[in-house]
Amino acid sequence: MGSLSIWHWLIIAALFVVFFGAKRMPDAARSLGRSLRIFKSEVSEMHNDGKSDGAAAAKPAPELPSGRETGAPATETRSESKTL
Repeated sequence: MGSLSIWHWLIIAALFVVFFGAKRMPDAARSLGRSLRIFKSEVSEMHNDGKSDGAAAAKPAPELPSGRETGAPATETRSESKTL
C-alpha cells in the first residue's frame, strides 16, 4: 500500500496532461531541467568554496548583460483569458 503501481502513475500523468495541456508540458520540463542544472552548479560551487578556504581568492562572477540570464531566450507573456 506504500508504493504507487504503474496504474497510479499513468492516472497521474493523464491528469497532468488534462490540467496543463500538451503544449505546456515541454516548457515545464525544460524549466524544471534548467532549475535543476542551476541548483546542481550552486551545490558544486558550495563544495568547491569549502575546499578552497586557504587557497587564492575566487574569480568574480561575470556580469550579466542587460539583466537577462545567459542562454535564456526572451519570452513574451500572453493573456490566457478568453471571452465567450
